[in-house]
Amino acid sequence: MTGLFFGSFNPIHTGHLIVAEYMRQQAAMAEVWFIVSPHNPFKIKNGLIDPQFRLKMVKVAIEDNKYFKASNIEFKLPLPSYTAATLIELNKKFPRKKFSVIIGSDTLSNFHRWRNYDTILNNYRLFIYRRGEADVASWRKYPGITFFDAPHIEISSTLIRDMIANKKSIRYLVPEAISKYIRKNKLYSSK
Repeated sequence: MTGLFFGSFNPIHTGHLIVAEYMRQQAAMAEVWFIVSPHNPFKIKNGLIDPQFRLKMVKVAIEDNKYFKASNIEFKLPLPSYTAATLIELNKKFPRKKFSVIIGSDTLSNFHRWRNYDTILNNYRLFIYRRGEADVASWRKYPGITFFDAPHIEISSTLIRDMIANKKSIRYLVPEAISKYIRKNKLYSSK
């Protein structure tokens, strides 16, 4: 089974990597694909840097993990990016693969607002890691949902962007290679 970890990854950080590795092992996934979203319909687009930079950072961050893969599948789809449309496209391109979706429990409060969320619920396994407060009890009725108590570290891409803009160190919040990439390309340095 291939786990799909969707995100803006603006930038990717240590928390993303910890969750992906934990979920891969606990849910017995063969691999995890990081699906870089050019534009999440629930986020403001003007805060995003170029998707190619974000994709490159994901590739740099995961290059030493043979179980991880970066995907730009949503770069070729209409914007904003909808998970259900991406899943349809992935199934067309990789008909022999079995996909599941990795999401944080904080997403559940808005899940009913996702386009074609019922299609996702009825056709894919959802592996949900606990993040923040969430009403998980009402979701237990769906057989395709499994909850995990993944390690949770209070790191966010917003925090990292703010720290960079304020000339603060992001050491240990992102892999060192990502910190170097951000500095080299002068990313997030002005707001």
